[in-house]
Amino acid sequence: MSEAQVLLEVKDLKKHFPIHRGVFKKVVGHVKAVDGVSFRLRAGETLGLVGESGCGKTTVGRMIMGAYRPTSGNVWFQPPNGQPRIDLADIRPKQMKPLRRHIQMVFQDPFASLNPRMTVRQILAEPLVVNKVAKGRELEARVRELVELVGLKLIHLNRYPHAFSGGQRQRISIARAMALYPCVIVADEPTSALDVSVQAQIVNLSLEIQDKIGVAYLFISHDLGLVRHFSKKIVLMYVGRVVEYAPAEPLFARPRHPYTEALMSNVPSTRPEMVGHKIILEGDPADPINPPSGCPFHPRCLYAEEMCATVEPPLMEVEPEHLVACHFADVLNLTGCDALGCAV
Repeated sequence: MSEAQVLLEVKDLKKHFPIHRGVFKKVVGHVKAVDGVSFRLRAGETLGLVGESGCGKTTVGRMIMGAYRPTSGNVWFQPPNGQPRIDLADIRPKQMKPLRRHIQMVFQDPFASLNPRMTVRQILAEPLVVNKVAKGRELEARVRELVELVGLKLIHLNRYPHAFSGGQRQRISIARAMALYPCVIVADEPTSALDVSVQAQIVNLSLEIQDKIGVAYLFISHDLGLVRHFSKKIVLMYVGRVVEYAPAEPLFARPRHPYTEALMSNVPSTRPEMVGHKIILEGDPADPINPPSGCPFHPRCLYAEEMCATVEPPLMEVEPEHLVACHFADVLNLTGCDALGCAV
């Protein structure tokens, strides 16, 4: 069986925000929010993008959507219907507009992302009207279909966002993102503002929609439990860089980077004897304005040696489809979620 088509290929993507000081706003440095990120997203699959707050994962999502223009690198997108692929990092806003129907975004805060002066019917109809996809009876039929797709009722169509719970608002956001039949959805921590039980509902809903229409997700999150349940492959980021990139199951069974092990050790465990196995990382995350030399994680790493402070490890393949940026990936015997009994 052949592999699914690559819809999105991010290659060596960088975003450095300039720091201005003085009366004349002289550039005195740069915040290296994203510093060389690469990955691929195939049709119908979910790729999890994980890391601590401030690691640059949301910036990656915004560059894909065209909200930020990359400093360098490529965001190759394959439109449907056999059109040639396009570098989203190298096109003008006018050229991006017709592509937005194929790449949609679900935001972290469902209330802030919905217009409080519009009813659910108006919110769902707007993208269809703006893109001249449907009108009249066809428009109404499509709006009703979207509401039912996300598990809401037709009586909700005439209500405003403030009348709904957080989970219901996020369902409305998902329905709006699905309105134009996109092939890629960038989900930026879509469950972080919701209760745990509602998080599970949103994730299961997203998986059901994926099974029905084959949409691909870039799922941005810091919650490893949700990421494992939702993602086929996972990218771990630290201070703007990829430190590990692998299929979900091998990654959780045997992480190869100390940062990944530390994150997994802090996931709640179902085994009482493993409760005290948490790895507490000392110090703060590296400064993206002035990252440390060598491996950016070495000041907090339990296994760091002298060369880690001077030589930056390349992202190398240690197993099929498993890439790690660590000098000692083949030597370290790290503990994964399966051994820890993580509740994921």
